[in-house]
Amino acid sequence: MGCFHSKTAHLHSPEDPPTDLPDSKKPDPGEDGGEGDQESQVPAFKEYGLNELRRATHEFSTGYIVSESGEKAPNVVYRGKLENNRLVAVKRFSKQSWPDSQQFLAEAAGVGKVRHKRLVNLIGCCAEGDERLLVAEYMPNDTLSKHLFHWDKQPLPWEMRVRVAYHVAQALDHCSMENRKIYHDLNAYRILFDEDGDPRLSSFGLMKNSRDGKSYSTNLAYTPPEFLRTGRIIAESVIYSYGTVLLDLLSGKHIPPSHALDLIRGKNALLLMDSSLEGQYANDDATKLVELASKCLQFEARERPDTKFLLTAVTPLQKQKEVASHVLMGLTKTAAVLPLPTMLSPLGKACARMDLTAIHDILLKTGYKDEEGAENELSFQEWTQQVQDILNTKKFGDIAFRDKDFKNAIEYYSKLVVMMSVPSATVFARRAFSYLMNEQAELALRDAMQAQVCIPDWPTAFYLQALALSKLGMETDAQDMLNDGAAFEAKRSNSWRN
Repeated sequence: MGCFHSKTAHLHSPEDPPTDLPDSKKPDPGEDGGEGDQESQVPAFKEYGLNELRRATHEFSTGYIVSESGEKAPNVVYRGKLENNRLVAVKRFSKQSWPDSQQFLAEAAGVGKVRHKRLVNLIGCCAEGDERLLVAEYMPNDTLSKHLFHWDKQPLPWEMRVRVAYHVAQALDHCSMENRKIYHDLNAYRILFDEDGDPRLSSFGLMKNSRDGKSYSTNLAYTPPEFLRTGRIIAESVIYSYGTVLLDLLSGKHIPPSHALDLIRGKNALLLMDSSLEGQYANDDATKLVELASKCLQFEARERPDTKFLLTAVTPLQKQKEVASHVLMGLTKTAAVLPLPTMLSPLGKACARMDLTAIHDILLKTGYKDEEGAENELSFQEWTQQVQDILNTKKFGDIAFRDKDFKNAIEYYSKLVVMMSVPSATVFARRAFSYLMNEQAELALRDAMQAQVCIPDWPTAFYLQALALSKLGMETDAQDMLNDGAAFEAKRSNSWRN
C-alpha cells in the first residue's frame, strides 16, 4: 500500500505529545513482542471520500446501523465494507457537532496517531460539506454489554472478565502515555471483541463528542461526581468510569456505584458477585477486584489511583493467560461478516422517532400485563379499605392517563407510589410518560430508571429512558438505551420460541 498524502497530515491536535520520531519508528509499546506485527496490519490513517463511505454503508442504510437508533439520530455508528473488502465501523456525527471542518480533521488526526493492540484503532475520517465521519477497525464479536448483560449461550466466565479489566487498563495506560488522558463515556458499550475474541477499547472514546468536548455517561447514576459539579470531565473521571466497568464485570448487571460502595463498606462485598460465576474464582481474587473498584469510585478525584496502579492490581489476577479468548468465550473463529441488525419493537421504533402519540397508544394497549401476578394479588385483598383506596387511586390515574390529562395522572400516580407496598413498573412508566408530556424530562428519566429497578429486563423501561435522554439532548446515550431495549426484546422473543 503506497503512501497516502492527506490534507490532515500537517494538522496536530492540541493533546498530541511532542516526538522526534515518525510514527513508524516509535518504540513498540507492547510487552510481548507481538505489537509491531499487529499494528502493521492496521492501515495508515487517511482521509476518505464521502462517496466511498456512502458506498461502504449502502448510503448510510438503517440496516447497517450498529446502535439501532434510526437514521436521523446524531452520532450513529454504521457497519461498512470498503472497496478493498475491508470491514469498518463508520461513526457519523450530527451536523451541529463539528461546524469547523478543520477542527474536526485536526482532532481526528490526533486520535489516529494513537495505535495499540488493545484499541479499536481509528483508520480514517471524512469532512465534506456538513458530513463529519470517523472510520475505525470493525470488531465482529459484539460489545461487552452484549456478552455481559444479554448473553445467549453462556455467561461471560470469570477469567474472561479479568482479561477485559486487564486489556482495558492496558489501553488506558497507553493512551495516558500518549498524552490522551481523557476518554469519553467509558462503559460496556465502548469495549468490543475482535475476531480472536480479545477485548479492545473503542478509539471513538478518545474523540470529543463535539467541539466543546462535553460528554455524558449512559446513566446519570454512573456519572463522575465532578462532572455533576462542573459539567466537565478530567483524567481522574476516566478512572471513576473504569470503576463502574469493574462493577459490571463483578456483578453481571448495572449496579449504581453508591449502592455498591454501601455493600463494600458493610463488609458485604461478595454480595456484588454474579451468581453465575460461583466456583470460578478464589474469594481473595474477587475481593481484590472489589477493592480496586472501591478505590476507583472515590468521591474525591485526587484519591483515585492512576492507570499504572490499575495495571499493577489486575495483572496478577490473570490465571489462564495461555488460553485463547475465543476459547474462553466459546466463540467459533470465522471470517468477519456483517450481521443482520436487531429489529426494534413498535414501542422501540416509536421512541426512536419520538412519536408521542404512538407511545401513548402502545402503553394504553399494553396496560399492566407485563407485571404478572400484581392484579391478582390486589384482587385477593380487595376487602380491606387500604387496598380499596389503592385501587381507586389507580383507577383515577389510569382514567386521567387514558384521557391525556397528564397533570392529574402525575398527581394520582404519585399518590399511588406512596400507597403501594410493592412498587409498580407500569405506574412508573406511565408517570414517566406523563412527565415527558409536561416537559419534565429529568423526572421522566428518574421514573423510567425506577421502572427498570422493578423489572430489570423490561424493554419498555429502556425505551422510555431513551426517550427521556433524547429530550435532554443526550443522543448517544439514548441510542445505547434503545440498543439495550432491543436486545432484551430479542432475548424475550427467543425464550418464547424455545
